[in-house]
Amino acid sequence: MNPFHLAMPVRDLDTTRTFYGELMGCTEGRSAPTWVDFDFFGHQLSFHVLPGGGIQGRNPVDGEAVPIPHFGVILPWEEWHELKGKLIRGHVEFDVEPTIRFKGQIGEQATLFFRDPSGNALEFKSFKNPERIFQS
Repeated sequence: MNPFHLAMPVRDLDTTRTFYGELMGCTEGRSAPTWVDFDFFGHQLSFHVLPGGGIQGRNPVDGEAVPIPHFGVILPWEEWHELKGKLIRGHVEFDVEPTIRFKGQIGEQATLFFRDPSGNALEFKSFKNPERIFQS
């Protein structure tokens, strides 16, 4: 089973940490001033505070403006590269081009963003070291 990844907008990180961390018992992973990750029963939930408090927008993550909300799957390394090739051959337009994020850090990952025909943002990512998905 591949863990899913879901990124959602929130009003603030303090109440989000209290709810998901303390009440729900989810372990916090990586974070930045505008976002936080949680281990949600083996899946990766990312919560982002958007400028202006909106429910759709973009948030900076490692130098990229990622669309919020978005969802996707964390694939094995080779499957991610196969999907990347398939999308390129299919002339898919990327919101965020395929890249390696957090290079040299614990959370180093391959990632790419694109939209489905209805405009929903999808992120597919892969960790070369899957055991590091939730490490900070």
